Amino acid sequence: MKNKIKVMLVEDHPEYREVIDLALKDEPGIELINQVGSSERALQILQNQLFDTSPDLILLDLNLPGKSGIEALPSLRSSCPGAKFIVLTQSNNESDVMRAIQAGASGYLLKSSTVNQIVEAIRTVAEGGALLGSGVANYILGNLQASLPREQLRDNLSEREMEILTLIGEGQLKKEIASHLDISITTVATYIRRIYEKLDVQNAPAAIAKAYRAGILPHEPTNDPPPKGR
Repeated sequence: MKNKIKVMLVEDHPEYREVIDLALKDEPGIELINQVGSSERALQILQNQLFDTSPDLILLDLNLPGKSGIEALPSLRSSCPGAKFIVLTQSNNESDVMRAIQAGASGYLLKSSTVNQIVEAIRTVAEGGALLGSGVANYILGNLQASLPREQLRDNLSEREMEILTLIGEGQLKKEIASHLDISITTVATYIRRIYEKLDVQNAPAAIAKAYRAGILPHEPTNDPPPKGR
């Protein structure tokens, strides 16, 4: 039997913490091990190892009192290097989204996401995937301006790597890409690793952002939501 995904929640609104607590309480394979209302308290717990168990994943609100989530993210990652991070954000936090991407968070969700989307995000990121919530992805697709050398990046990627990068940009997970291309998940993972190396990024959202900025993926602003829960 697989170990449960141990989650820490860093969120200053008690009502939202209660929603997450109730959502995860009976969720098989997921355990909310602690919840705090500030990044300072989260850092204190992680740095001083105040609990016997370290989190596998941290749900982090960006707009926290005191030190914001985005300001605390590098220190939190350093204090708990084994943890993955899902950022909770508002649809108008455009600069924070990009800073979070650069800081290495693996998931980005709007606070308006459904409980099912949050649970799916936790499982996806814990399994090594990356995720963009609908409003966050919509921002990246519709507002980034081309500012990187397009031809240089495009020439570095093979036709199959471009194909896989495009599918990632459409919100598909590794298993979906493997099925779509009729190749193994292991092969998909190898291609994705090469894409990250060639684009000099750490995860899928950063790769998507860089590809759109460079213009090597279609850049067509839209008001339609992108694929749900990715």
